[in-house]
Amino acid sequence: MRAILGKGRLILVLSILALWLAGCAKEVPLPPPTPAAPPEKPRVVLEVVPEDHWPLLADDLDPASFHEACQHSLEYLRRQPADKLFDYGVRQYSAAELIAGLMRLQDVLVRLPEARARTEALKREFILLRSVGSDGQGRVVFTGYYEPILAGRKKPSPPFVYPLYAIPHDLVNIDLSQFGADLPKRRLVGQVKEHQVRPYPDREAIDFGGAIRGQAEPLAYLDDMVEAFFLHIQGSGQVRFPDGSRMRLGFAASNGRPYRSIGPLLADEGLMNRDEMSMQNIKALLLKHPELRHRVLSQNPSYVFFRKLSPEGGPLGCFELPLTPGRSVALDRRVFPGLAPGFILGTRPAAGGGTAPFGRFIVSQDTGGAIRGPGRLDLFYGSGPEAGLLAGRMKNAGQLFFLAPRRR
Repeated sequence: MRAILGKGRLILVLSILALWLAGCAKEVPLPPPTPAAPPEKPRVVLEVVPEDHWPLLADDLDPASFHEACQHSLEYLRRQPADKLFDYGVRQYSAAELIAGLMRLQDVLVRLPEARARTEALKREFILLRSVGSDGQGRVVFTGYYEPILAGRKKPSPPFVYPLYAIPHDLVNIDLSQFGADLPKRRLVGQVKEHQVRPYPDREAIDFGGAIRGQAEPLAYLDDMVEAFFLHIQGSGQVRFPDGSRMRLGFAASNGRPYRSIGPLLADEGLMNRDEMSMQNIKALLLKHPELRHRVLSQNPSYVFFRKLSPEGGPLGCFELPLTPGRSVALDRRVFPGLAPGFILGTRPAAGGGTAPFGRFIVSQDTGGAIRGPGRLDLFYGSGPEAGLLAGRMKNAGQLFFLAPRRR
């Protein structure tokens, strides 16, 4: 994320923050020294699956879509130094090893379409790693996301009065570790106001209090604040204008506030049962009861700012690569390897209603503010209303695996 701020002014802001931190250190008495704590053991989130416990690697999608997703990962990896390392839990692999692994994986899937023969061949080429999940037993909650296509205007014209903002001029990103080795490696998002750096305004202040009016360029206007809210959650989308032209928007930055789901609030207040919770049902509830919008939407303080993307191709993931419907997934990059091929096993929404069991090869190519820890995965469904219907219904438990190449 980049702050749209002059370099000299940013240095001044950081200097002010450094002086403020130093002043606090002088005024507050230091506690007596304490014995150094033993280093924490790294959290194990991926465990090796013994060969006799591998699942059957049957894929429910066409092989061409997985090839497309792999090509995007290869495009990125080939631009990296060959010895750049990527973490697979407690293991590390170089970019060169990952490139070779992706090529071997594609070769096996093309040569051996039959699931049992394919699985046996992959055992000779790869180590299978399973996420420990949220319960330590491998439970991963699968949700879905998509690229909405929404009607909009370039200028405000009632009812199109709800803006989608670019990065505000007064937003800055601060890396605390740059101020001293004793400070945590943490990034903060702040607002420069009256020569001070403050936490950036939350959703309620921005949408209902006009907190950044004049500080951020509106890229487009929608006719429904609920649609704008869910566009923030999806992270990208297209706006269709009356003349037929479209603007593709992608994630540019956030206000640094934590993401908080509105689902628990609706359930706790008896406004919706947990088993009927979906994007479509939430939209219908807020359409029927507009008086709830302010309080419910403000429950999530996180706010997303957008940038214009090329209308050609698909939306971009966190590696600036196009996402492939049904194959690209968003995971927590703090615990899982990016660009890595994997396999998911669980249930998904069926087109005619209900759910269906499925297994599928996927590639880790995106991340998201709500996707945290080893027990969450977001599957990209594509663009448009049909993709939105399926993505909105996706909330099922499953298992997540990664294929790590065996070293020869």
